[in-house]
Amino acid sequence: MKKLFLLLSYLFLLCNLNAQTDTLARSLSRLNEVLQHDQEFDLKKQSAIDVVKQDLAATNNNDLPALFRAYENLYSAYRVYQFDSSYGYAKKMLAVAHRLNDAALINYARIKMGFSLLSSGMYKETLDSLSSIQISVVPDSCRAEYYALMGRYYYDLGDYDKDQYHTPRYNEKGALYIDSALAIWDKNGYDYIYFQGLKELKKGNRTDAKRNFDVLLSRSGLTPHQIAITASTLSDLYIQNGDIDSAILLLIRATIADVQSSTKETSAAFILSTLLYKRADIKNASVCINQAFSDAVFFGARQRKVQVGDVLPLIEAQKYAMVEQQKTKLLWYAGLVTFLLLLVVTLIIIVFKQLKKLKRAQDAILEAHRNMQEANRRLSETNEKLNDANKIKEEYIGYFFNVNSEFFDKIERFKKSVDQKLTERKYDEIKFLVNNINLKREKEELLKHFDRAFLKLFPNFVAEFNELFREEDRIELEDNELLNTDLRIFALARMGIHENEKIAHILQYSINTINTYKTRIRNKSIVPNDEFEKRIMQIKTID
Repeated sequence: MKKLFLLLSYLFLLCNLNAQTDTLARSLSRLNEVLQHDQEFDLKKQSAIDVVKQDLAATNNNDLPALFRAYENLYSAYRVYQFDSSYGYAKKMLAVAHRLNDAALINYARIKMGFSLLSSGMYKETLDSLSSIQISVVPDSCRAEYYALMGRYYYDLGDYDKDQYHTPRYNEKGALYIDSALAIWDKNGYDYIYFQGLKELKKGNRTDAKRNFDVLLSRSGLTPHQIAITASTLSDLYIQNGDIDSAILLLIRATIADVQSSTKETSAAFILSTLLYKRADIKNASVCINQAFSDAVFFGARQRKVQVGDVLPLIEAQKYAMVEQQKTKLLWYAGLVTFLLLLVVTLIIIVFKQLKKLKRAQDAILEAHRNMQEANRRLSETNEKLNDANKIKEEYIGYFFNVNSEFFDKIERFKKSVDQKLTERKYDEIKFLVNNINLKREKEELLKHFDRAFLKLFPNFVAEFNELFREEDRIELEDNELLNTDLRIFALARMGIHENEKIAHILQYSINTINTYKTRIRNKSIVPNDEFEKRIMQIKTID
């Protein structure tokens, strides 16, 4: 049971640590994002100051109360932004107060001067300014501000000395002044609760101090500067308790609020950088220490510049060492990557050579395949032509023997008649028989035999032939015609007879006539002349 409890406790603690680590990482990321817009916030701040300066420029120098208020407004604008300007306008307030001979305003202006001097870390000058104040002649609100400023002076002096002799005495004096201020402030006001918590913190009453600061941070309506002061002060309590993660989160919140409100009189970024440095987060520590140094220089906080100047070289040296380590690692990585790259290049070259060989082999295979396809195509064409030729030969061999058989029968009958007439000496009848031979009719009969035999082989010849012409140029046959001369010329060509001399001999025309027929027909065709006979040869026989 005890082991189970310990295991559950360990798991709970581990979950909390992981959650806090994630929260810290997100907070640091948010801080870096805000810091990137630091100049934008300062530009807004400067624009607001320019508006107040315009009001001062419009103020009549003889209207001393209005002039005092204008200087006071500019002092407030520069109060936590820039020491030289805030102190300068506080001195101008004092000068106008003297011209007005108003003791309350004179002491009020000296309080403002004291705040600027204390913010700059000029402790002697601060005490000189505050010691000259006649507190009895100022109203309660200013008196509370004076007491709080004196309390802060002694607290800061104690933090500066940080020894066991002077610091407790300074803290006691500071607490007395804070008590005087608390007696005047409203107990529900921000100043009362904050300074009450600050007093308890300095006295070592961390629980009571934390209660006050938690009350303030839970409130809505606090200004960014109030949030920054409260969170920064509360972080000191967590640092004393050893809860560094919580302190860092509070300091991040304070730094973000300082940046957003363009507050340069701040210690949050500096303390945050030291904590991050101790946690070895050099990258973020460097960002924060540079921000702290920039703020200290801009504001003119002498003491803060000294503090930052002590830590800045340490962080930057560590950062430089990390950069050198990273550079060394990068050199090793670069060497390794270079080696791997060379290895990859070598492999690529080898693969490329193999691919080239493979490509040549593929090209050879493709070329052989193409040659085989071409050979197959030619063989197919040849087979097709042979099939056509065989069909033509078979058909026309039969046609030839049939015609010759009929012709021989006619010659046989004619010979018998002539022999009989010669025996009977009937010479006139022989002459009559000879004169009755009609060669034209015999030629036409021969052509009809050819036409029938050809159309039996190529039944679609006329239709496909006409497809090569426009509608108006197509051949229209008479009712008793199978083919005409135009068709017969190219029918003989389809049969494989391309020589004009042979065509002219078969059709009993002159060679010039055949040439004229062919030229006229090709010119009417819708296909180029040199393609015409190829298209004729593509007309298929029947299967």
